[in-house]
Amino acid sequence: MTDSHPPYGGQPDPNVTPWSGPPAPPAGYPGYGQPGQPPQFGAPVPPPQKSNKGLIIGLSAAAVVVLLVLCGGGIGFLLVNNDDDDPTPIASATANPTAGNPGPDTSTSPSPEQSESEQPNSNNAVTARYSSDLGDVCEGSQILNAAPYNGPSGAKAYVFSNNPDRPTFWSSKTIASNKPYYARSAQFETVSVVGCLKFVEGSEGTPKKCQYTSSGKQVTIDYVSSRYTLTFHAAKTGEKIGDGGTVSAPASRCPSFISYNKNTMKAYASPDAGTVEAALDKFLA
Repeated sequence: MTDSHPPYGGQPDPNVTPWSGPPAPPAGYPGYGQPGQPPQFGAPVPPPQKSNKGLIIGLSAAAVVVLLVLCGGGIGFLLVNNDDDDPTPIASATANPTAGNPGPDTSTSPSPEQSESEQPNSNNAVTARYSSDLGDVCEGSQILNAAPYNGPSGAKAYVFSNNPDRPTFWSSKTIASNKPYYARSAQFETVSVVGCLKFVEGSEGTPKKCQYTSSGKQVTIDYVSSRYTLTFHAAKTGEKIGDGGTVSAPASRCPSFISYNKNTMKAYASPDAGTVEAALDKFLA
């Protein structure tokens, strides 16, 4: 078989002109040892078949990259939104199932140690830290950690009194320690009854002139008598539970020690301790 004939069943060589001599040099190049001449064209060369394999692999890789970028963006979004140092956190609220009624204030939610009876039902409810705090009952407060009042038997009591010069300040009055209703200042949480001695406006009597020495100088103080009303209140609820009547504050004698107002040069006599004690005996008998 010669070079000018294709093998049996084969395809003709595109670089060989049929029934010609040796294979023609590639188009555009002169033959070896021959002067340049126009290129010889043989049979048309079919273009190589394009493969989509690389394109599919490239697209698949691009899709993976996009998915990874999207997933990464989602993860980053979640991480950013779960950052505890977010300077602008969004407040959340729970809808009240009962329309028209405000939800409970969570800031006053009871601790596990608090019972339901210790929860305030008034804006003036307070927790006492000292025995003097129970004087707030005379201004309408409730004492959350006071003992509940369950009747006069076994009840402990404090008594407070105001003053014309300081009508909203309530000072404690002395109770004899041998009384069954007596409680030491450290036992204020056992107290269930508060007696309030309130000054009666316009009840001042004629002042008694009392001479004292103050800072090395002689001073004259007007010692004023007056009257008070005594009422009893449940320390825990602030509810009025009894009346103790009227208690006089006599100024018949000048006391050996006196506190007075330097502007008015007046001092008011204290409510009579014996009358207060008798009223307590009667109410808590």
